[in-house]
This record gives sequence, C-alpha cells and structure tokens, in this order.
Amino acid sequence: MKPDPRFAHQDKAFWACVRSLSQDLGYTVRGQDRIKVPTIEEMRGGFVELGLDPDRIATPQGQPTPLGFSLRAYFAYRADALDRHVRGKLMTADQARLLFEATRARLRPTCPLPMNKQTGDKRAHAFLTGLVNMLVEHHSGGMACDYDPRKLTTVTHAGMPLRTLSRRVDGAFPRSINPVAIWEVKEYYYTTTFGSRVADGVYETLLDGMELQDLRAGAGMDIRHYLMVDAYDTWWKDGKAYLCRIVDMINMGYVDEVLFGREVIEELPRLVKEWTQLLRRLPTSS
Repeated sequence: MKPDPRFAHQDKAFWACVRSLSQDLGYTVRGQDRIKVPTIEEMRGGFVELGLDPDRIATPQGQPTPLGFSLRAYFAYRADALDRHVRGKLMTADQARLLFEATRARLRPTCPLPMNKQTGDKRAHAFLTGLVNMLVEHHSGGMACDYDPRKLTTVTHAGMPLRTLSRRVDGAFPRSINPVAIWEVKEYYYTTTFGSRVADGVYETLLDGMELQDLRAGAGMDIRHYLMVDAYDTWWKDGKAYLCRIVDMINMGYVDEVLFGREVIEELPRLVKEWTQLLRRLPTSS
C-alpha cells in the first residue's frame, strides 16, 4: 500500500484531527467486523466532547466545511482500503507456511531463513521474514544485503556520521551504513492477544519514519522505508485500530509503503528493482 495522493500533503493539524476523532469515536463499528466511517454529525459531536469548536467540521445545520469534507473522505478511504484490500492480503500461519515452502522450493535460496522465537509445536521458520529475504535475494540477483543488521542504521558524509537512527531495523539494502532501503517485519502468527509488544511494533516504525523524515528535510538525503506485516488473527481480529494507525502513518509520510501478508510476493519484485537502480546511480564512495 502506498500513500493516497489526496491525503499525502495534509498538514499536521489534519492528522491531529484524524487521531483525536478516531480515539474519541472509535476505529471500528461496535458489534460489526468493519472499520468505522464517522458521519459529519458524529465528527461534530466528537469535537464537542473534546472541547473543540464543532463549527470547524460543519455548520450547526450540518453543512460540512472543507476540513469536514476532507476528514470524511479520508475516513471513507481508510475503511475501504482496509476492508477491501488489506483484509484479503493477511495470511494465517498455515497459509504463510504454504507460501513460504512453495517460494523456497521455487527459488532455492542461499540467504538466511531465520526461525521464529516460539517453542514447542509453534517453533518454525519466521515465514514473512523468510519470504522477504528470499525475494530480495532473487530479484536483486544476489547483490549484497544485510538481512539481519546488528548495528544502528547510519548515514555518513565526508567521512563523518550525518545521522544514526535510534533503533536497529530488520533489514537494510545493501547494508546498514548508507542504505538505499530499510525495512521492518512484524509477523505475529502465534500471538493470542494484541499486547504491548505488537503495539510497540507500530510505534517503532513511526519513530524510524520521523527520524528519516528529519534526515530528508535537514540533509536532503532519502532512505526508502518499508513495513511488512502479517497474521490475520492478530492484525484483523484484534488489531484493527493499529491497522488504521498504519494507514495514517503511510499517508503522513513516515513510511514509503506497507506490504500486508501475501503482498510481499506481489510488490517486492518491483521494489527491489527500484533499489538496485538507486544503488547503481550512487557514487562509489560516501
């Protein structure tokens, strides 16, 4: 999923409205398995509850302001994107295992295929991470890639570090020093509740995105930033609110694209081709 051009250039006040109204009115329709799209009247009521000026949303007669129209359009887009697109891309553990095994048999990879952190019957390969690694290796033609960076991402200039990110990421192409692309993988096939660890994964990606946005604005240097997530039960059944926040994060410009479940098969070939082209255009020294 990429940002929607209609909303990609909204200011921070708009996103403050999105977050405040989502929190106050709810992300989902109570008792129904779908994302909420608040009405203009509900948004006016939400502003009243929050101690804000409801006339910023619509007149007392219900005529929406430009902000009200934009918010209504965004909430409708977010719900439609999640209901119609994302839901069908997310996989169960069994579906992910089958896709992982089929891809491994087809590509015969030499890249790392890590195991998950589970024990007993749940011990298995980290299916989404393995899929990402195999596809990056195959579509880059075996170019160098740091599939498991154990150091902080750093951008250098003239022999000095220009920025060093706060966190280690899950992958960097071609390496964690001066990468053209970095990514996070959040797969939770065997998680039984939507706990703080899963929620923290969203906020970690947000932090990375904010630091990269600062790098872009302050130094004019761009690192592509991606998030890959999967597990139908965890994200769709228990984590719809966080899926909404991920869509917000995409359109706020904190991540270039998010790949949901089987979307890695569909979209990574294109992305890796873009990364290799970017790499070939870079100077040979940094």
